[in-house]
Amino acid sequence: MSIELDPKLREELVSSLQRYLDDELSVQLGGFDVQFLLEFFENSLACHYYNQGLADALKAFEQKASEIGELVYELEQSPGGK
Repeated sequence: MSIELDPKLREELVSSLQRYLDDELSVQLGGFDVQFLLEFFENSLACHYYNQGLADALKAFEQKASEIGELVYELEQSPGGK
């Protein structure tokens, strides 16, 4: 599964990465080189963050499902209304 970023967002990310490299590491790269670096990050790192996001979402869903299950259990009635 491939995730495509909006071209405008990609441009913003390239500019942000370019500024970071210059400001924090004193490395000046052209936009084309920074695009290649961003693609490297996407191809080698992004899947790990994506998978962690899925795991976090599943955990949150399971917690809410458990809460709903508890609420439904509280609605159960025993014979004789007790």
